Order: sequence, then C-alpha cells, then structure tokens
Amino acid sequence: MNQMQPVPRRRKSHLPKGRQLDDAALDEVRSALGEAPRRRDLLIEHLHAIQDMFGCLEARHLRALAEEMRLSQAEVYEVASFYDHFDVVREGEDKPAPLTIRVCDSISCMLAGSERLIAQLEGDADAATIRVVRAPCMGRCATAPAARIGDREVDHANAAQMLRMAETGEFDVAMPGYIPLHAYLEFGGYQVLDRVRGGDLDPETLIETLSDASLKGLGGAGFPAGKKWGFVRSYPGPRLMTINGDEGEPGTFKDRHYLESDPHRTLEGALIAAHTVEAERIYLYMRDEYPAVLEILRTEIAALEEAGLCEPGFIELRRGAGAYICGEESAMIESIEGKRGLPRHRPPYIAEVGLFGRPTLNHNVETLHWIRDIVENGPDWFAAQGSEGHPGPRSWSVSGRVREPGVKLAPAGVTVRELIDDYCGGMVDGHSFKAYLPGGASGGILPASMDDVPLDFGDTLFRHGAFVGSHAVVILSDRDNIRDAVLNLMKFFAHESCGQCTPCRGGTEKLVQLLEREGPLDEGLIRELEQVMRDASICGLGQAAPNPVNHLLTHFREDL
Repeated sequence: MNQMQPVPRRRKSHLPKGRQLDDAALDEVRSALGEAPRRRDLLIEHLHAIQDMFGCLEARHLRALAEEMRLSQAEVYEVASFYDHFDVVREGEDKPAPLTIRVCDSISCMLAGSERLIAQLEGDADAATIRVVRAPCMGRCATAPAARIGDREVDHANAAQMLRMAETGEFDVAMPGYIPLHAYLEFGGYQVLDRVRGGDLDPETLIETLSDASLKGLGGAGFPAGKKWGFVRSYPGPRLMTINGDEGEPGTFKDRHYLESDPHRTLEGALIAAHTVEAERIYLYMRDEYPAVLEILRTEIAALEEAGLCEPGFIELRRGAGAYICGEESAMIESIEGKRGLPRHRPPYIAEVGLFGRPTLNHNVETLHWIRDIVENGPDWFAAQGSEGHPGPRSWSVSGRVREPGVKLAPAGVTVRELIDDYCGGMVDGHSFKAYLPGGASGGILPASMDDVPLDFGDTLFRHGAFVGSHAVVILSDRDNIRDAVLNLMKFFAHESCGQCTPCRGGTEKLVQLLEREGPLDEGLIRELEQVMRDASICGLGQAAPNPVNHLLTHFREDL
C-alpha cells in the first residue's frame, strides 16, 4: 500500500504572487514614517526610520514599505541590502542582538590593537544581548582604537570599558562642546552672507576671490572652487547644491573635527555658495558613522530656520547608511535620490546633470569652512598660508605612530617629516619612522626615504604613483609590516567596492587572496590585475585601490 504523498501548498487564486502584505506591519511602518512624505528619494530616510524604531528591517516591514511607497519589493530590498548599516532580516532568521558594538578595523585602529579588542569582545560579550561587528573607518583615527556602542562613540576603546557601558546603558549620543548659532553670531557670523544677499558681493566678485585664493576642493579631487562655481552657473537652472559629508577614507577625520567644533562656518559657506550659483536647495549628505555630527546639524539647521537665516527645508539633511563609495560625488547623488550608491558614467558631469538631473554644485565640508575667512580676510591672506608654489593652508588628519595625532593646520606643500617633527611631537617612543600614507588608503604608501616630498595636489606625488587626496596621513614605524598594512587596505577596498564593475569587484577580491597566500607573491598576476583595474574601473575606487600594492612591490620588498 502506497503512502499518501503530501499535497503541495498552492497559492490562493485571489492573492497576488510574492510576499503577502501584513496589515500589522503596514500600520507599524506608517507609525515609523509619521507625516513624512512618501517620495521615492526619501526611501533611505524611511529605511532609517524603520530600523531606528524596530532595531532591524524585517521582511514584513520591507514588504509594507514597498506598499506604502508604491514601489516594487525588489527595489526596496536592493537598496536596503546595499548599505552596511541596514540589518535586513529574512523570514525565519533571528533578529540581531538588541545592542551593537562596532569596532573599527581600518589601518590606524589596526596599528592600535583593534584585532585584539575585537577578539576580547567576541569572547566576553553575551551574544544574546550584544552583537560585535567589524566596521570600516569611523573617523576617529587620532584616538584609535575607535568603537561605537549603540550611538555612543568611544575613543581609546577597551573591552572592559565597552562591556561596562553596555551594563550601565551608556550608549546614547555623547554631544561634544561646539559653537552654537547664538555664539557664532556674536563673533560676526553670517555677516558675509548678509553682504552677499544684499548685493555688496556679486557672484563674479566671489568667484574671482576664490580663484585668487587658490581654494581647491578639499575632499580629495582638488578641483578649483571658483572654477566649479563658474561651471555650475553657466548651465541653465534650476540648480541644486550638495555637501559631501561622507568622510569615509581611512585615516580622515578633519570634517568631523570642524563640524563638531564650529559647524556654522561650514553652513555659512554653504549658504554663500548656494546664493552665488542660485541653487534652489542644499542637500547635506552626512555619514551615519557620525551620530554626534548628525545631532548637531539637526539642531543648528533648525536654529537657522528659526532665526530666519534660511527658509525651512532649504538645507535638507540626508543620512548615509554605511557605504564608502558614496564619498564619490555621483554615487552620493544616487544615494540622495534614494538609490544604491553606484557611481555614474561621466560625462556628463554633475555640474551639468547632477541631482535629479539638475546642474549641481558639490562641495566638501572643509572647502566650505574656509569661504567666510577668505572673504573677510582677502584671497592673499589665505594663499599666503601655504608654502612656496603651494598656496593655502591644509587640515591634515594625522594618525598612527606619532606622539600627538590629530587635525593639524599646516601649509600646503608641507613634508611628512615636518608634520611628524613640528606638528605631532615626533614619533612614539621606541618607534622609528618607516613609511607613510600621504592620502589615506587610496593614496599609496611611501617609504621614509621620501620624507621630503611636498604634500599637495599636483605632479610631485603623482610622479611617485601617490596622491594627497583627503589629506589623511598615517605614519607607520619599524614595528609594522607593510604587507600586513597593505592587506588591511585591500580588505577595506574589497568590502567597500560597490560591485558595479567587474575590474573593481573581482580585482579587489583577487588582490586580497593573493596577499593572503603564504610564500612569495605572484607579482606577474598582481601587475596584470593592477593594470586592468586602473584602465577599466568606472570610478576612482577601482582605479586607486592597487596603489598600496604597487608601492609594496616597489619600495618594501623586505616585507614581502
């Protein structure tokens, strides 16, 4: 006698295909979103709102959000799963532990012992209540190893401290002391903006002033600011403006420093720039790794609106979600539009076709920080703070094996030897200078014998296959193995590749595998991969990722 076979469950004919809508989940999503508009470009903001309320993104909530926003489930899922800070939980999966501890494992924190810290936390924390997560650079490299428990950023972190904070509930945002609006106004704040709006300073004068000062984009590209304003103004409106606060390059923390101390200097610079190019709105994109900065910006933008210094909604704060690629301007624009942060093919450039298809002025936080001072003091004042042939001051994020790491205001064209000796108090006791990263992870690694190379945008560093980028200088010593450091950098790039193009996606993964193999490196294959990545990657991530490997083979053969 044959056993009866189970009858397969069939979809009821009156139901649509796919995951069914949960009415309770829909009510919960509506509660999380409140009165916020259901616009497509706000998808990432809405995902944040749901995760903030429920601790993760359950499949039922993603289905409900798709319904609420009239989007396909696939469209919502592909965005949610792209960003590291969204915890997507499928049916049948466990939710993450209620408290998350993130520990930075990027280069400066690795030098400070982050691997040991991660191992201790994983061994001592109760996995049922605490989740320990590796995280890329948190922008606290001067106080490495850096960690974050809940929304509390922790400097010089150790395992016992973190577990004690978990027990006592110390994981809300810790606000630094900073200059609020009323104090900024007392010291002449927004007077330059008043002159601009009153017609005392016309656009042509402002553009000429920035050009004479040689102010460049200080997020990495170094493009002249005055020329950028002129380009954007040359295209027919309506125009928009974006501020790139996605400071994710390992070793970089200068933008966080300025926003946590004097945020209105950047905000005034932004309003001056927006008025000059006649931008209808400013979108300020800030990385989610900076919870204190996000809280400062929410508070001070609201204060600007209340004081009548800008119209409500003119500065719209957008919150990133953990994606280094969104530091690339076109990927950032895709993210602001509520999409995955995939770089666009260029041309056209965003000055012509940018956010929502409009001509867009994009600036880094520090670039805007200098605008008020340049107008008040004159372009010659700014330019004179550089060294010969390298006009202007620079904010250098210095970390690693120096006694006094931090943000150092020094001339453009300064050498690494001058930074170490004159600004950072020398090397840490017992350490000898061996190598340095002149421009974060993607700027390459140069040996101590090149300690006299002027650090600035331009040909000098380029001839050595390096660049200054975001001005992140990481110092390594004789106690550091350069191959280990390069492997750390390549793991970062492999993790942060957006995956859009094969040369970058496959190339970074393969370079990690080659570096992890024991024994001699396959240098022929490495050089072939390097060339393909440089020639065929869509954006700068894939093009610059091989720089550290190139320098390992060129300058540090003793560490192979």
